Amino acid sequence: MENKERLLTIKEAAGLIDGLTEYRIRQLCVSGTLKCFKAGRKYLITERNLRSMVFGEDSIA
Repeated sequence: MENKERLLTIKEAAGLIDGLTEYRIRQLCVSGTLKCFKAGRKYLITERNLRSMVFGEDSIA
């Protein structure tokens, strides 16, 4: 059974969490508050890291 992480762009992450704008997510990425990585010029965020930072969840339900 494969367990693949879902990768989100900043735009996708902002659409997933009400109340977080693309600008704020980009700030969190740049500051290192939100764990992410860069692929070229894009920041990519795992859904697990996003939910963990916002909701304090250890894993996706």
